[in-house]
Amino acid sequence: MTPWPGSRGRRSPIPSSPSTILLFHNAMSHSEPPITIGVLALQGAFSEHTQLLRRAASQIQSRPTAAAAKPNDEPTTTSSRPSFNFLEVRTPEQLHQCDALILPGGESTTISLVAQRSQLLEPLRSFVKVQRKPVWGTCAGLILLSESANKVKRGGQELIGGLDVRVNRNHFGRQTESFEVGLDLPFLDDEGKGKPFHSVFIRAPVVEKILPHKSGVQDEEARREETIVAPSRPPADEAARAAVRWEVEVMARLPGAARAISKSEETARELGEEGDIIAVRQGNVFGTSFHPELTGDERMHVWWLGEVLRAVRERRDVAQEG
Repeated sequence: MTPWPGSRGRRSPIPSSPSTILLFHNAMSHSEPPITIGVLALQGAFSEHTQLLRRAASQIQSRPTAAAAKPNDEPTTTSSRPSFNFLEVRTPEQLHQCDALILPGGESTTISLVAQRSQLLEPLRSFVKVQRKPVWGTCAGLILLSESANKVKRGGQELIGGLDVRVNRNHFGRQTESFEVGLDLPFLDDEGKGKPFHSVFIRAPVVEKILPHKSGVQDEEARREETIVAPSRPPADEAARAAVRWEVEVMARLPGAARAISKSEETARELGEEGDIIAVRQGNVFGTSFHPELTGDERMHVWWLGEVLRAVRERRDVAQEG
């Protein structure tokens, strides 16, 4: 199997090395506990995500105290610099330590099967849907976070859910038919001042349909052929319910100028792919079709850490009020 560009062949099973925990802090005392960000490390580009998270945290730490305390222009009740732990997650016990989680790109079927064998699948569903903690899925991670996925044989893969969308798996086909493009992402304006974000799509999914929010299973989707749906899990408490959002936001679409990697003369517009939905958010669950971790550009990780910081502080405020 061909490794991803920049992945140095990391499509192997779970490595035997111990978990990596990286702590970012400043010399000053903190008025709030550190935030632990997990990266699911069963298969795929988890190491690349961890590296960009480290760089993103360093950027946030280097900001003046007021800016670091309220990234993305959100109000806050504390003026201390945030502190982050980064943890590669392979067990339920490690997942339990996390305030937020990244599901990396890789093979969604493999990640699903390894998660089942590692007794992680149900804890992951609890993390995303019951506790409603912040989660970001890239490529395969987007598939796993969808409530419905097509072109899947029943029994071949399990979904976690969390995003009321139907995804088309491997929409762009083989690796040789994938795309790369500079994306205009308005939500990154504060980080990049309008600079396009170079994005890589490798055998990437797209969001085929935005689904209506349901309190139970997406039963209409379940009746479709070659379609699987995620099981229903209700939010656990007031803090989790406060994180639920009914509508899915479309955060980015594929521009017509995107070019196939193997055939640079062909554009997405010519191939009929212009306008495909490639990034969505529903509350604190975020998904992208592309691989920000393979570009070396940490801007999206800076933005997401800011979103996590806001969500974690809101959750802690709700818990204190309760």
